[in-house]
Amino acid sequence: MPPEQNTYPPLDRPKPIAENVWIVDSGPMMAMGIIPLPVRMTIVRLRDGSLWVHSPTQFFAMLQRQLEDLGPIRHFVAPNSAHWTFLEEWQARIPGAVAWAAPGLKDRAQVKRSSVRLDHELARDGKTPWDDEIEQIFVDGGGGFCEVCFFHRPSETLILTDLVQNMEPEKLSLPGRIIGRIAGVTAPDGRAPVYLRSVIKKKGEGPRNAARRLVALSPQRVVFAHGACFEDNAAARLATSLDWLL
Repeated sequence: MPPEQNTYPPLDRPKPIAENVWIVDSGPMMAMGIIPLPVRMTIVRLRDGSLWVHSPTQFFAMLQRQLEDLGPIRHFVAPNSAHWTFLEEWQARIPGAVAWAAPGLKDRAQVKRSSVRLDHELARDGKTPWDDEIEQIFVDGGGGFCEVCFFHRPSETLILTDLVQNMEPEKLSLPGRIIGRIAGVTAPDGRAPVYLRSVIKKKGEGPRNAARRLVALSPQRVVFAHGACFEDNAAARLATSLDWLL
């Protein structure tokens, strides 16, 4: 099966999913050398007209122009320890945009060896320019892992990264389907990969409280970086995907 069959075309262009919210599907990237992993970034247009860009995907000049047709790009968000690697090229093209990072990301060796610029750490009690529009929920794990989740209040859209992965089996090769099932990331009730669940559980009650908070938001839709989003019955499906933590 060609790797591109696991993606969500059209690729590398903004697609509206709610008022002032877009996604950009891209990829695939190869996970474990065998699973073609689709990747996704999410864009929110804030009330001041500027764009908030979550988990930037691969840079293309045409994509930059398409986004800038929606508004000026002012904020890049690196929401966990894995989703920052494309940020460097975006920064080179849009140096005036501010980069916000999950706690601890700037201290990781791979980040220090790179030329990426992380301007601010997302603080648990800190103010951000989007406080009145986007709520932040922190899910911690062992080894310094932290994923910051975002709830866009006006559209009731919950934006996750790796806390849920929902890979559609029909888009995977046979080895991919087997590995996906073992990892627990296959649709319709995808979850965090089993290794990540283990990492998060090490923090005990903190991430459990965060998961309860996420479910209590009752989102109309749930977007994440890998796999089919939850667009119907989203709140109930989120509760199922987080049952290992709840």
